Amino acid sequence: MVGDLDGETAALREAAPITRIDLLGVPAWTVTSHAEARRLLNDTRLVKDINRWELWRSGQVTHEWPLIGMIDAGRSMFTVDGPEHRRLRTKTAQAITPRRLEALRPVIEEITARLLDDLAEQGADGPVDLKPVFAQPLPMLVVSHLMGVDPALHPRLHELYKAFFSMLTPQDERLAVIEELDVIFTEMVRERTAAPADDLTSALILADEGGEPLTEEEVVGNLKAMVAAGHETTIGLILNAVRALLTHPDQLELVLDGNIGWDTVVEETLRWDTPTTHLLMRFATEDVQVGDTVVREGEGVVVSYRAIGRDRAQHGDDADAFDIRRETPIRHMTFGHGPHICPGAALSRLEASIALPALFDRFPRLRPAVPVEEIRNLPVLTQNDLAAFPVLLHGS
Repeated sequence: MVGDLDGETAALREAAPITRIDLLGVPAWTVTSHAEARRLLNDTRLVKDINRWELWRSGQVTHEWPLIGMIDAGRSMFTVDGPEHRRLRTKTAQAITPRRLEALRPVIEEITARLLDDLAEQGADGPVDLKPVFAQPLPMLVVSHLMGVDPALHPRLHELYKAFFSMLTPQDERLAVIEELDVIFTEMVRERTAAPADDLTSALILADEGGEPLTEEEVVGNLKAMVAAGHETTIGLILNAVRALLTHPDQLELVLDGNIGWDTVVEETLRWDTPTTHLLMRFATEDVQVGDTVVREGEGVVVSYRAIGRDRAQHGDDADAFDIRRETPIRHMTFGHGPHICPGAALSRLEASIALPALFDRFPRLRPAVPVEEIRNLPVLTQNDLAAFPVLLHGS
C-alpha cells in the first residue's frame, strides 16, 4: 500500500533492467533501467492494444481487476498505436500549440495568486494542508480552463479521480466511477459539438486537418485521459518539489538567491521524485529480448519511472540524492519517450515554474508542520500521490 516508496524504488532499480512483478494478483514485467526503457518505448513490438494481452484474451483478467480502468480506457491516443495513434495525437497537437500554452501564462498566474490568498487565509493562525488548498486545485483549474470543463464539476471530479486511483476502492464502486466519468465527459463533448467555444475540447471536435475528424468516442477518450493526467501529474510535481526544497534548505537558498533557476528545480524533482511511479501497460506482439530476459508474446510490460529516475548508470552514483547543483544536464524520461510521450509535459512544466516561485516569494519562511517522514502516500499504485502536506506559512 505504498508504505515504503523509497524501499520499493531501490529494490526495483537493483533488479534492472527488467523484473517480474505482481499487480494486485496479476503478473507482469516492469522495466527499471533508463537505457532499456528508452529502447522499449520506441519498440513497435510493444503496443497499447489490450487485445494483444494473453491474460485478457484468455479471460484470466476481467473488468473485476482493480487496475483494468487504466488499460481498457476507451479509444484515445493513449490506447492505440501506429497510424491510428498518429491520427489521434496529431489532432491533439493541433489543439495544444505553444501559442495556446503561452496564452495560458497570465491565467495560471492569476489562479496561482488567488490560491495563495486562500492559503494565506487558511494558514494565518496555524498549519494548513498545502495539497487541497494550493497544489490540487491549481492544475485542475488550469486544465479545466484549457479543456472548457465547468468549475462547478471540480469537487465531484476530485472525488471521482481519488476513488478511481485508490487501491482501496471496491471494484464495483470503481466501475461506477468510470461510468460516471464517461457520462460527464460525453455530455460535455455533446454540448461543445452543439455550441463550440474557445477551448481545447472544441478544437478537438473541429480539428479536421489531415484526414477524418475525431469521433465522439475518441474526443471523450482524449478529454477524459488528459484531464486525469493533466492535473494528477502536476499535483505530485508541485508537492514533491516543495518537500525536496524544504528538506534541502541549502539548495532552497541557492534558488531564492537566484543562483539556480526554478527550471532546474522542476527537472531535478521530475527525475528524483517522479509524479508517476508506474505506467500501465504495453503488450508484446512477439517475443522481445530485454537483457538476459525474454518477454513472451502476449505478456504485459510496465514502465517503472521512479526506479528509472534513480538509475545510477544514467544519473551517477548519487542518483538517490536530490541535487540541483548537478554538473551534467538532468536528462530524465519522466514524461515518457517515443510516440506516446506525454502531450501535456510542457503545460505541467509551465504550471510548476509559475507556482513554485510564487509560493516561496509569498511565504519565504514556509516549513513543514510535521516531521517529513510522517508524510504518507495515498494507496495509489501508479501515482506518487501524497495523502496530505501540512505546512506552516510563517516562522516562529
